[in-house]
Amino acid sequence: MTGLTFAVGGILTATGIVAYFASDANSITALIPSALGTLILIAAVISRAPKTRRHAIHAALAIALLGIAGTSMNVMKIGELFAGTAERPNAVIASTVTFVVLLVFLAVGIASFVRARRYRAQQPTSAPA
Repeated sequence: MTGLTFAVGGILTATGIVAYFASDANSITALIPSALGTLILIAAVISRAPKTRRHAIHAALAIALLGIAGTSMNVMKIGELFAGTAERPNAVIASTVTFVVLLVFLAVGIASFVRARRYRAQQPTSAPA
């Protein structure tokens, strides 16, 4: 999961930088995917330590959930993008990429935690001697 977290953070950081320069560097909000990506990258670095892994990945997934909620309004405008009537097409594209990447990351993360919980439940517990 740590490797995926690094990948997601990198993809989002790159998405924000590309969106910023695609908007002729005049829209600071185009860097929002980069901000999300940077926070997720920080969580990925923290998750490299075994003791902090679970908490760091939980934090990364919480950031992903907030990112999904924050980008959903622009994603709803994807029909306008295809119709050629979108007011800010770059924002719709960047938000859609961010939304999809975060949604996949959240789904994989939840599945990973469910598998880990089932695995731990199947392991015999040793009674103290």
